[in-house]
Amino acid sequence: MFLLIIISVFVVIAVVYWLFMSPPSQIFGKFPHKVITEEKIVALTFDDGPNEPYTSRIVNFLNSNNIKATFFQVGKNVQRYPKTTLAIVKAGHVVGNHSLSHKFGKYFNRPELKHEVQASQAIFSKLIGKTPALFRPPWLWRQPLLLKTLKEVSLVPVSGIFCSDLEVFQPKAERIAKRTLARVKPGSIIIFHDGYNAKGASRSQTVEAVKIVVVELLKQNYRFVTVDKLLKVPAYQK
Repeated sequence: MFLLIIISVFVVIAVVYWLFMSPPSQIFGKFPHKVITEEKIVALTFDDGPNEPYTSRIVNFLNSNNIKATFFQVGKNVQRYPKTTLAIVKAGHVVGNHSLSHKFGKYFNRPELKHEVQASQAIFSKLIGKTPALFRPPWLWRQPLLLKTLKEVSLVPVSGIFCSDLEVFQPKAERIAKRTLARVKPGSIIIFHDGYNAKGASRSQTVEAVKIVVVELLKQNYRFVTVDKLLKVPAYQK
């Protein structure tokens, strides 16, 4: 009996995860995590920043290779490192909205959810002079209320494939890179983390993993594009 209960609990958790958080799930509406193509293109994305010095290290490396990426940033972190966000946009990368505070509990209440989205939008607009058109919810959490809210404020939801399930815990860079390269396919949107929620944390292994992944994918003749180019949608609202 006890074993049956344990199995049932795991089944329920798995179903909830697949419906509400897994990249392939589209049950509540369009939530792209890739495009179908034979062309060797991939979109590198970075969540939870800006977070110094790690965000700038990633940006400097990408710039040195003339690669553009998409940074889904937390509003409170943008307020903490405004110069980093400005430098990212100036270099031709794209920034997207990744909520104001990255707090999971804010996504079950309509007023709080809307505030998380709109307050972060206002921060971007004031700082860079344009408003993001792309939104990635924390933990890829999605449900009808969120998608409805995003539609109301003209934001395109974006999912992706995590570079490694353990990357947030910072295993060795080589391990992150190996797992990432095994997951990359033409048309993939790959998720790295240059930050940690709405606070700082070391992302040194991610920085090194990105270098390994980029070098290898260049050898394989991959081309790097921003999410808006991959999905053929605007990066910013008019």
